Formats: sequence, structure tokens, C-alpha cells
Amino acid sequence: MISLDDAVVAKLESHGERFEILVDPDLAAKIRQGEDVPIEDAVAALQIFENASQAERASEESLKKVFKTTDFEPIALHIIRKGEIHLTSEQRKVLTAEKRRQVITFIARNAVNPQTGHPHPPQRIELAMEEAKVHIDPFRSVEELVKDTMKALRPLIPIKFDEVRVAVRIPPDYAPRAYGEISAVAAIEKEEWQKDGSWICVVVIPAGIQTEFYDLINRISHGNAETKIIK
Repeated sequence: MISLDDAVVAKLESHGERFEILVDPDLAAKIRQGEDVPIEDAVAALQIFENASQAERASEESLKKVFKTTDFEPIALHIIRKGEIHLTSEQRKVLTAEKRRQVITFIARNAVNPQTGHPHPPQRIELAMEEAKVHIDPFRSVEELVKDTMKALRPLIPIKFDEVRVAVRIPPDYAPRAYGEISAVAAIEKEEWQKDGSWICVVVIPAGIQTEFYDLINRISHGNAETKIIK
């Protein structure tokens, strides 16, 4: 449970009634995005208020009328997911900046310029977002924001999501370690252990992380691996 000093009001109005709870803005945002956050961690008090600033509790009658229950957790989750969360300007600025960073990182890692096959640098994506006046709602999911952002960017820069299939051969001395590290960043489509102990695999990676992926392969194998893009 958070302190009252760090909490903001989440409000829902329905059926002529008003309901408020005191929440952690960061954790409330995660709940709205579908993450599993214990409600006790996300609130400052296990109470549903009619007016939180005056500590006026909502009546049982109004709770039953609107939510069909008086249990705190389902009501609080509904208020967080469907209501308004009142942020200070600084809180909104911080949350929005972090969500913008997540959107830019996702696009930079998963999208490419179809004219060159290379990813756009994050700075280019950010400048295009500014030019397109992309609005970032800190309470929307990254998936939703990426979809809207890509739609806004396409008239300005050539960009699309793409994947690359890469065949990799890791020599015996490095193969055991390579499996864990490669499977953490790429989807292994096929694999085969050779009689000499080397490991061969075909992986699928986001086109935007090709350079990062090849750097990983070279580091793991000390430059002794073989790679080939499969069309």
C-alpha cells in the first residue's frame, strides 16, 4: 500500500453516483494495460469514497446499485480500468515520457525502411513522431500506441514491420552457451546438433535488431560463427 502523499485520485461517475479511490499512478497505469498487480499495492486505502479529499465514503447502497457488490477489489479494479485518473502535470509528464520511450524502442527494434532493409534510428522515429504530432496517452498499452504511431508515421517515412530468418552455425566450443542466449532474443524455428558438437539453427528475429543480433553471435562465438540470411 502506498502513502497518501504519493497517491492520486481515480474517479468514476455512473448512474448519478461518484466513486473515488486513491491510487499509485504508475501501478494504476499497469493495471489499465492488463498487468497483474495486487490491488493492495496500487492503492493508499482500502476504501471507496464519494469524495476522497473530504474522506466521505460511498454508501453501501450506491455501491450495490452500480457494482452489484460492496467488495473493494472488483470495484477498485473497475474504477481504475474505466474511470479517470487525476495526475499532476509532473506525473503525467514522467509517465508520458516513459511510454513514448517504450513506443520508440519497440518500433526501432521491429520495423525497417523497406527501401533499404535497415532499421530507422530511434532519433529518426522520434523526430517523425514529433512532426506527425503523435499523442501519447500514458494509460494506453504500448501495443495500441504503436499501432496508432505507425499509421501516423507512414505518410512521413518509409516504414514497415518485418522479420528476418537467419541460419546460424555455432562451433562446438561455444554451442552450449549459445543456445540459451540466442533463444532469449530470437524464435528458434529449426535446430540440429552436429556430430562434432556444433549447433545449427534457423531463427526468426525482428528486422530492426539485425545488427544487435549479429553482435551477439560474434560475442558468443568470438567471431567464429557462420550466419546466412534465408530469403
